[in-house]
Amino acid sequence: MNNYKSVGVIGTGSYLPENIVTNDDLANIVDTSHEWIVSRTGIKERRFAKDSVSTSDLAYEAGKKAIEDAGLTPEDIDLIILATLTPDMILPSTACFVQEKLKAVNAAAFDVSAACSGFLYGVTIATQMIKGGVNNNVLVIGAEAMSKVLDMEDRNTCVLFGDGAGAVVMSEVKEGHGVLATDLGADGTGSMALNIPAGGSRNPATEITVKDKMHYLRMEGSSVFKFAVRAMTSSSKIVIEKANLTLDAIDYLVPHQANIRIIETSAKKMKLPMEKVKVNLDRYGNVSAGSIPIALDEAVKEGKITEGDNVVLVGFGGGLTWGSCLIKW
Repeated sequence: MNNYKSVGVIGTGSYLPENIVTNDDLANIVDTSHEWIVSRTGIKERRFAKDSVSTSDLAYEAGKKAIEDAGLTPEDIDLIILATLTPDMILPSTACFVQEKLKAVNAAAFDVSAACSGFLYGVTIATQMIKGGVNNNVLVIGAEAMSKVLDMEDRNTCVLFGDGAGAVVMSEVKEGHGVLATDLGADGTGSMALNIPAGGSRNPATEITVKDKMHYLRMEGSSVFKFAVRAMTSSSKIVIEKANLTLDAIDYLVPHQANIRIIETSAKKMKLPMEKVKVNLDRYGNVSAGSIPIALDEAVKEGKITEGDNVVLVGFGGGLTWGSCLIKW
């Protein structure tokens, strides 16, 4: 096992459905308003996929772009890790559908279930798989069709989420660059703060679970908010310390895009000006596991992240879970 091998991102990609759903559109469905949503979340619009489009369709498009950006072919990929809370089916893994669509015939494939933190769990796994010599080129995707699990009569959740996918290709990079440190965590005591109650073995689908809307996402907003600020700040500081760096050495922050107030509070605690923080939730809402890789791809394409930059990726999600990663670009 070569733990001294440097592993980093060699390609990024993202995909958003064309259908834009504005706050005013939602105000025609539930008792809310553009002003109310923006003041509490910072979200102005989001993307909803067509009924015929599944999570694997979104993941495929993002994955294809990331592979192209890396200068590789699908045959070069030897592992696909897909983070999602909206799988195409319970069985098989959505990653297997993506593998087939990409024709990545040499790739093993599996899903990661860690909600909005899932992409960071995937990046950490990929890093270790490459360091350990098991894999060479790993495609890590965060993809969600959140619109499929939203109760459009619940104004506390239906205004927050959107659909989309982001992806990275990870491989060996030059010494001193790539992933310098990662941090993952979970607190199962908060498992019911963010959940989809039915559809698994605890509450299999029945006429009652459908009638009671138990197949839709439920969230305790205030408790998740408090947890999020605490988890994002502490996890970011942990990876910075693990990498033997200081806060002023951080060039850019790519946080999970859930709420502008969470992002601003976290940035303030990290003493980072907002110009060093990627924000796109005003256009896409919370894309759960797709949030961070979409934001990362945009930041790279916009030139906000350049070679040599120290970049922190950090997020939180249902579980409750959290994760962070420090990458020298």
